Amino acid sequence: MTPGTTIVFVNSARVTVARGATVLDAVRAWDEREGAAVEVGDRVVTDSRGLPAALDTVVHGGAIFRIMTARARAGGDGS
Repeated sequence: MTPGTTIVFVNSARVTVARGATVLDAVRAWDEREGAAVEVGDRVVTDSRGLPAALDTVVHGGAIFRIMTARARAGGDGS
């Protein structure tokens, strides 16, 4: 780790991000495609407890995030 960086974990992978980085920044640093999927709502980010993590939350050192498939949203077809 260098000054001005923070280490977090995304799906068990160690990821180094700039201090002040958000949850979405950390996911993108881990995998750009997963970051894009999170942005459009196909995937969700949870914290170490399994609770949804707000994408604009600033990460802290040692934070653990998991990427999961988003549950199907109710559509116009009544599902």
